[in-house]
Amino acid sequence: MTDLLSPNGSIIPPLGWNSFNCYGSSISEEQFKANVDAMAKYLLPHGYQYCVLDYCWSHPCPGAVPNPHQDVGYTPELSCDQWGRLLPAPERFPSCVGGLGLKPLADYVHEKGLKFGLHIMRGVPRQAVFKKLPILGSTSTVDEIADVESTCTWLNHMYGVNMRHPAAQRYYDSLFELYAGWGVDFIKADDLLADHPGYYQKDEIAAIKLALDRCARPMILSLSPGPAPLSQAKHLREHATMWRISPDFWDEWPKLRAMFDLCNAWSPFTGGGRFADADMLPIGRLALNGPVGNPRQARFSRDEILTMLSLWVLFKSPLFFGGDIPSTDPETLSLISNPSLLRILREGINGRQHSRLEHWVTWLADCANNQDIKFVGLFNLSDSTTPVPILLRAIHPSPVLKFTNVWTGSQQLITENVFGPNVPAHGCLLYIVEASACGIDTTPDASL
Repeated sequence: MTDLLSPNGSIIPPLGWNSFNCYGSSISEEQFKANVDAMAKYLLPHGYQYCVLDYCWSHPCPGAVPNPHQDVGYTPELSCDQWGRLLPAPERFPSCVGGLGLKPLADYVHEKGLKFGLHIMRGVPRQAVFKKLPILGSTSTVDEIADVESTCTWLNHMYGVNMRHPAAQRYYDSLFELYAGWGVDFIKADDLLADHPGYYQKDEIAAIKLALDRCARPMILSLSPGPAPLSQAKHLREHATMWRISPDFWDEWPKLRAMFDLCNAWSPFTGGGRFADADMLPIGRLALNGPVGNPRQARFSRDEILTMLSLWVLFKSPLFFGGDIPSTDPETLSLISNPSLLRILREGINGRQHSRLEHWVTWLADCANNQDIKFVGLFNLSDSTTPVPILLRAIHPSPVLKFTNVWTGSQQLITENVFGPNVPAHGCLLYIVEASACGIDTTPDASL
């Protein structure tokens, strides 16, 4: 797997864009390329790299529905090769014609200086089991390794794999040989974590990780959907770069509020190149082809967006923009590319909830390369403006601290024992705090 290093040597989580929040299961090649172009223009300069094609890319005509099932008789038939491996549907991805698969699309992404990500479902296609297709490099057939009792509860395209069969690992190895040949840089592997109690697919996660390690190309491995079980934190860190800690996250305040409990619980188990994932950022233009609700501008208020971004970076979650980039407003793009915000993501370590009292929540993170710099988030989860206090000695023992507001750039020298600014409803104030004898530079500009 791949680790990403910031200039100061700290390991940073992946940054990118994912097609799910704006196009669900039905994105076309044209729509995907339009987002690649916009990402290269607006987000690549700020460190966003991964363009991820989410689920059902082998389905010829999914439509604007959340989860397009196969009907009786395995119709519509998914695009598949003679070895039981799913291929892109030519009806939606015309560049794949001629057996090229997704390599032309990955090449397009790479030519823009970006990296290509791909969603996969665990298991083997049901239609390949029905046809008893052979497994590449094996004398066994797909039906022999299928566990027909192991199925996804929300998409019926696949059967699980019986990893006790000697050819089971060979099937997963063949998948990653295919993806490496296409030029895939990031795999989002789905239906592996937690849909209900006891669902954690430990054996298939290990098989996917082994297949990835054996293939000829380094890739990020992301596991979905959440909530991942805390009891499997060690196994997840050993097998994945990132893993989902929540169910699908959408632009609703109750879901954002609930994320505070999840981030608090997972904070001891994230960082150091392995990241608990708070899910994509559902902001900008959403649901243009489904999957949840009508086409819309995200329902979060600006204060709620700032709360979400502040929590994600203090927690050190991967940042994957979920909106349609070409039609997203410049202000939203400026928020996710804020240099001070991304500095916290790059340099922050040991992010943790410092306190929670009723609707007041405070988070702290240390700076990887300077013990006199701290990152501080003051969150107000209530429905009205209120002060959110924090003791200065909880941040740093220095008697004078300089607070720089991440969003406005304004600075304050604070010497009181308690800092308690007013925070708007559902909002956050995010600061870079320095123990600094120099204070705020008030030297007049000689050019004026």
